[in-house]
Amino acid sequence: MLTSVFRLLRIVFTVVRFRLDVFIPFGLLPWYVRYTLGAVCAIGRKRAQQNRGERLRLALESLGPIFVKFGQILSTRRDLLDDDIADELAKLQDKVPAFPGHVAQAIIERDLKAPVSELFAKFSATPLASASIAQVHTATLHSGEEVVVKVIRPDIEKTISKDIRLLYTLAHLVANMSADGRRLRPVEVVTDYEYTILDELDLAKEAGNTGLLQRNFTHSDLLYVPQVYWDFSHRNVMVMERISGIPVADIAALNKANVDMKCLAERGVEIFFTQVFSHSFFHADMHPGNIFVDVSNPKKPKYIAIDCAIMGSLDDADKSYLARNLLAFFQRDYRLVAELHVESGWVPKGTPVHAFESAIRSVCEPMFAKPLKDISFGQVLIGLFQTARRFNMEVQPQLVLLEKTLLNIEGLGRQLYPDLDLWVTAKPFLEKWMSEQMGPKRVMEEVRKQAPQWAGQLPQIPNLIYTALSQLSHQEERMQAQTQAIEQLSKELQKGRKNIPFRLLGILSLASAWMVTDPESLEHLQTADIASLGLFLVGLYLLVLKP
Repeated sequence: MLTSVFRLLRIVFTVVRFRLDVFIPFGLLPWYVRYTLGAVCAIGRKRAQQNRGERLRLALESLGPIFVKFGQILSTRRDLLDDDIADELAKLQDKVPAFPGHVAQAIIERDLKAPVSELFAKFSATPLASASIAQVHTATLHSGEEVVVKVIRPDIEKTISKDIRLLYTLAHLVANMSADGRRLRPVEVVTDYEYTILDELDLAKEAGNTGLLQRNFTHSDLLYVPQVYWDFSHRNVMVMERISGIPVADIAALNKANVDMKCLAERGVEIFFTQVFSHSFFHADMHPGNIFVDVSNPKKPKYIAIDCAIMGSLDDADKSYLARNLLAFFQRDYRLVAELHVESGWVPKGTPVHAFESAIRSVCEPMFAKPLKDISFGQVLIGLFQTARRFNMEVQPQLVLLEKTLLNIEGLGRQLYPDLDLWVTAKPFLEKWMSEQMGPKRVMEEVRKQAPQWAGQLPQIPNLIYTALSQLSHQEERMQAQTQAIEQLSKELQKGRKNIPFRLLGILSLASAWMVTDPESLEHLQTADIASLGLFLVGLYLLVLKP
């Protein structure tokens, strides 16, 4: 807890130091917070000489890898950011300050248990690129292949652990502050993010992800994934094929190569939906620093993807609900959107569907009044989330990565081709996928998939049938015994009800006998004592002996 407090104080100090108060909506704050915070932020006035975009980038770099990742995500949303901010944040994609080459060499030798001179014919101590989690060096294998060597930053796990603890502290505070905070499920979101970013620190897992993504697109002309050299890869080091291509953010170079930018943008959308719906395994960190373009065929440019540390997946239920929701949006079927949200549990079961439908329509219909190419899916999501607060819609942690990736894809696509129509590009793909899920082809695929399991269970079917019938027979016997017991109990209760007056009279007789008898005069019985004894005997008979 104390560590989290110090980290929070550092964040506040960073906001003051870099004059990030320009991003704070002071008009929405209470007056006492507005004036206090304004006075504190004035301390960092010297930093105001730099432009706001540069100050934001430097602040994120100083706060560490989690905040750099946040800046990378923001850098792809040029449709939401001013150019000066987007240009500066774009530098976070592969221009984070590097750590010394001799430190990287020591990490390589420690992990691979051999000197660099034995591992590689050539090794460049000067990094080719440096990012928030790792940096990359060029090298040549003794067999002649040109490769890149990715090395995890030293002591990065400690820094990330501190930030994760701080995020948990803030998440619990948000969750306990209000119902809206609980609806956002901040603790679950941080847990999901922790799992994701800790996976990013293990290059052995990234190598495995790269191998699977490569197999998924082996025969595709949409995406190329470089080869991993497994003998030279470990937890802190990964060696892979060195690729040649134009960075996707280098618009000038792509135009000089006569690349069809419309085709390139649409292919990016197609790759995303193919990964999500066909493979159930998608690259969830598709910022421009991780994407290159093979321009050998400029009319049909091919993407090259690197850095497969953060991958996402959805189960069949989530994919189905997502596809049906998107198609319903395309068709403006807001009633179906509302019903799907209730059916999937994204909003409580008792939510009035007609009211939810009306709220969704009020958000989406004005957007559809624009040309489709001008509609931002990111703006739709923001509007829907704001509307759904009234209906207690909860954040779905399993969809956070997907939403982030979709926003990245839209931002990147609009950067390549400003007139990109995400809706028109995605709709045919989703319709085809839905028809495949519902049609006879899907049924036959499921039969083929389940056939080996069914064949293995076939010899057990007679025994299973006999066991089921035996259990059914025993169940009938137990039901008969229970019925008889209930009937007997009913008779006893009826009999007991008939004797209730006698029992009550017996109790009254005993009580009367007790009250009129003098225990000290039992040796000299009087008339009252004899009457008392008679009452006692009558009461005993009525209470105990009478059936």
